Amino acid sequence: MGQGFKKEKLTGELRLNKYLSDAGYCSRRDADRLIESGRVTVDGVRAVTGMKITPGQSVAVDGKRVTREQEMILLAVNKPRGVVCTTDTRFGDRTIYDVLQYPKRVFSVGRLDKESEGLLLMTNNGDILNKIMRAGNYHEKEYLVTVDHDITTEFLKKLAAGVYLPELDQTTRPCRVRLAGKNQFSIILTQGLNRQIRRMCERFHYKVTKLVRVRIMNIELGRLKPGEYRSVSRKELAALNEMLRTSRNQGLRSRNNEEI
Repeated sequence: MGQGFKKEKLTGELRLNKYLSDAGYCSRRDADRLIESGRVTVDGVRAVTGMKITPGQSVAVDGKRVTREQEMILLAVNKPRGVVCTTDTRFGDRTIYDVLQYPKRVFSVGRLDKESEGLLLMTNNGDILNKIMRAGNYHEKEYLVTVDHDITTEFLKKLAAGVYLPELDQTTRPCRVRLAGKNQFSIILTQGLNRQIRRMCERFHYKVTKLVRVRIMNIELGRLKPGEYRSVSRKELAALNEMLRTSRNQGLRSRNNEEI
């Protein structure tokens, strides 16, 4: 991101999961999982969930020391269809990290499922991830959705009003929806339930054939081609920080806040 966007130094006690998140190693939620599985040590001793560390202590994951990045990285990425947003390679899927080939460790701000595409933010900063994605902060994400047959006004009204999803036992928040073509619409959400848009459409017998995220808050996909990325500009970051100024940054705990 260039000079002027340095992260604060570690000057007092800090929760271990936040340290790992700020280091760009993983999200706080994933850090807790690593700690619980016994893969994290502090000064050579197995870490415990909820512990705090102080400056000078040595943190390692799987025996490799983790240090905090001094410069914040924030990238806008166009995730291609067929790519997953995970580091888990057990199933042989191509991951966004394979596509990105970025020289430093970053992780995604909110996931898109394998068949979805479009804007991902990739960062080494856990706080900004949590502030953007925490549903309670009501930050906007915009999607362009193509479905398998012509769209009716009634269908759009029902989407906008909120849809009960029995699989998740939740009703979606009211949202903004507009027609973008005879079988295409734009939808702006302030939450990210698991496969939310696909589930919403299926409730009214529409099947999503293409789903592209085009905006997260003030950051737009623009003309990025699939697989391409760019650094978020200083102007964009300044506006983003202002929008996040009063946002809470607690980690994401809901099992349903996963992939769109």
